[in-house]
Amino acid sequence: MFGGLTGLQDPKGTDWGERMLNTVASQTIRHLFTQSESVEVFVRCYPSSKLLQGSIDSFKMSGRGLVIKRDFAVEEMSFETDAVAIDFGSVLSGKLTLKQSTQAIAQVILSEAGINHAFKAELVTKRLLNLTLPSLTALSGGKPVSFPEVQVQLLPENRLRILAKSDLNNGELIPLSIIVTIAVERRRRVAFKDPQIELDDVPADQKEISQTLSMALVEILDNMVDLDRFDLDGVKMRLNRLETEGQRLIFSGYAEIERIPSSN
Repeated sequence: MFGGLTGLQDPKGTDWGERMLNTVASQTIRHLFTQSESVEVFVRCYPSSKLLQGSIDSFKMSGRGLVIKRDFAVEEMSFETDAVAIDFGSVLSGKLTLKQSTQAIAQVILSEAGINHAFKAELVTKRLLNLTLPSLTALSGGKPVSFPEVQVQLLPENRLRILAKSDLNNGELIPLSIIVTIAVERRRRVAFKDPQIELDDVPADQKEISQTLSMALVEILDNMVDLDRFDLDGVKMRLNRLETEGQRLIFSGYAEIERIPSSN
């Protein structure tokens, strides 16, 4: 077994140990996601004898069509580490276990459709329905306020248009339309800044209430998109920048990998 790990190569020059690591790592990473269209892992370890001590040179993962926690679709995700220490015994048993935490350069790409699907997830809707907001108590007569319909359109220059409806529990839905600029804050939070309330298509008798509700929704969203709530177990994402590009939202940053869980 050890001889194969340290000396055997296929005709393309890929060491058998690297190929085994790639297979084990691909299976392990794939299980992090509820669904995955494709997950590819490339592990580099040269010379392969270092594998016996649990040392590898780099670890690179790229995936497409991923779903996290059943409701959060990721169009593409990739990360790449420098040298990593792993438990060699875990590899032989078909698992991948880190000896110590590591960091990886990471990129995550979300689609506009995926973002809108996420607004239907229970983790998100529970923060938008039946809210008791002090700032809106007089407006709603003390009744809970809900935002049952929220849709996002990605715009150039890191802007979003938010189209929503608010329910004051009086049988009337109030239309909302807001343009905001999004930015990274404290490397883990997406901030919603500089709201511009659009009232042109709002009925005249609803304009004032629509403006008030729009500001309330922006405040809710500004406090909601914290990556710590969407982390994979053992993997924390940290952001350096974000960018809107057509119908895609691109996050660049790094991942703090404490451990690789067995499933998601």
